[in-house]
Amino acid sequence: MSSGTADAASGRRHAIVSVTLLIVCQSFQSLAVGGIALFLPLIRSDLSITFAQGGMLSGAATLTYGAGQIPAGLLCQKYGAKNLFAIGLAGALALSFNLARITTFEGALLNQLLSGAFRALLFSPGVVLITSWFPPNRRATAMGLFVIGGMSGNLFLSLGGPALIGPFGWRKLFMGFAVAGFVMAALFQVFGSERRDGLVRQDLSFRQAVILMTHRIMWLCGGLQFLRFGVVTAFNFWLPSFLVADRGLTIAQAGWITAMSAALTAGSNALGGYVSDRLRNPPLVIGVSIAALGCTAAILPATTSMAGLLVVVAVNAVFLQFYFGPLFHVPVEVLGVRTVGVSTGVSNVFANVGALVFALLLGIVRDKSGSFTLGFASITVTCVLGVLLTVAMARTRARALAGLRVEDET
Repeated sequence: MSSGTADAASGRRHAIVSVTLLIVCQSFQSLAVGGIALFLPLIRSDLSITFAQGGMLSGAATLTYGAGQIPAGLLCQKYGAKNLFAIGLAGALALSFNLARITTFEGALLNQLLSGAFRALLFSPGVVLITSWFPPNRRATAMGLFVIGGMSGNLFLSLGGPALIGPFGWRKLFMGFAVAGFVMAALFQVFGSERRDGLVRQDLSFRQAVILMTHRIMWLCGGLQFLRFGVVTAFNFWLPSFLVADRGLTIAQAGWITAMSAALTAGSNALGGYVSDRLRNPPLVIGVSIAALGCTAAILPATTSMAGLLVVVAVNAVFLQFYFGPLFHVPVEVLGVRTVGVSTGVSNVFANVGALVFALLLGIVRDKSGSFTLGFASITVTCVLGVLLTVAMARTRARALAGLRVEDET
């Protein structure tokens, strides 16, 4: 075997190991987030809190997570993606363990505020790490793969959680998830690596970063990110409660339906990125996905049969994150690959503000109205606005790319 062939084989092994460990680490840090959603009926009873306060637990983590996105993007280029990812992962896992020891709403709220701050150090560095192992024309696919970690964690939790909750309780489960996560984090530190020749140069000054944030494409994509993660949070966080409180299902039944949803969403992440890369038309993928989500949000509250419920949840799950990779890729496509850290951070700020708003509002609406119907109706209205925003984003992207082509030709 020639040295060149051996180097190529070694590079592929490093890529497979590093990307796999990165995705697995993502799955463990997501277990606490998914666990709060799935076990919220038990947590609410244990801590004696309302639906609105349950939404605040999600909103607290989302608030600090969103606020930390731009700083994380800037820190990523200064201290290295792998180092920052390791710090964020360790902090998030430690706070997941600590959550299991808390007995008051105030303590849980503070824990979640801190958890969101550490989780903010995972997203931008993780995106930078995983995209470094893929060629430029496959970066939307890479971004879709990154989210599979979180979805696979939710899948495991939904399938195994209801069976484990009886003998162990939600507190011991959270502790066990955190300990297992530390083991995987250690493996990532030892065997995971950065592909330094594939890492995008992100030597932006603070002034350049600020100018970047004022670009029209960032604001249009930001509005869509607000909608995207708001809808994702609304469905992922409140779906188990909707099934238990509004439809009378058991936690085990809700877990199976949530597992189906997580499995479909996990697969659609990478598929959406692949379709976008093949078509070279991210706006089309984004617009169709948002339209489909608006329809499922309108239909879900009116669906009473189990078969109908499964179909609506399944369709929703396919499109829930189908446009994740394409939407994060558009700003990088227009503004240049060296902006990936900062543009990803800015996009995620908008996304998490949306998650905060939707998580809180659906909880408040449920408390006031006695059902989730009005909450899901508001999602439909937001999706209609999202389709219109996609059209504006598509036009801005087309003009920007046409300008870039002219510059290249001259």
